[in-house]
Amino acid sequence: MPRVSEEYYEKKRRGIIDAAYRVCARKPITSVEMKDIIAETGFSHGAIYRYYKDLDEIFKDLVITINSENRIDDRLEEILAKSEIKHWEKTVYDICGMLADYMREVGTDMLKVSIYGDMLAMSDPERAMRISSRLGKDELSPLLYATQAMTEYLTKVVEENDLKPASTVDEIIQFFIVNYHGIESGYVLTECFKVEHVEGKYKPEDMYRNLATAVVLMLGGKAQS
Repeated sequence: MPRVSEEYYEKKRRGIIDAAYRVCARKPITSVEMKDIIAETGFSHGAIYRYYKDLDEIFKDLVITINSENRIDDRLEEILAKSEIKHWEKTVYDICGMLADYMREVGTDMLKVSIYGDMLAMSDPERAMRISSRLGKDELSPLLYATQAMTEYLTKVVEENDLKPASTVDEIIQFFIVNYHGIESGYVLTECFKVEHVEGKYKPEDMYRNLATAVVLMLGGKAQS
């Protein structure tokens, strides 16, 4: 196939993915239908199916695009590279501060798509597994990489500092993941649901700092003032 045709093909596919992103930022993935994406692109029914055989194939490429364009690997590696094992508490706070910055940078549309993806996993786990099984190792969520890297780091911290954590490292990481999703939901809520008792109360930097403090204390360290 000539190069110009390949570029044209990829441009069309990207247009479909961008349209799917806009649709999925407006409504839960569980309620999105192919006709929604067709209407958003302005393509004909037949044109869409030239590029994608079904809706889940579009969702798979949407996940890959979001994950590849919103990675935190380099930022996390930089923090860990500068970390001093005896001053590990600062590193935990630095990681959480980086995640707060990341959350503000990606914005609420991307976070809503992520939350709607979690809803799909809860309401139709078999479908979610089929979509995720199509992803390559390097196409998985940045959060998965972060939790793996943090597990290795915190295990080393506990061993080299002879800490007596209140919970195992794996349990602390589970606690971290649950709170990550809670912070994500809280931030989207406060940004999108403009009511007096909610607006402005869920700030990523405050929520992540509280999470960092909780993790440090669970590990047996000293919280930053």
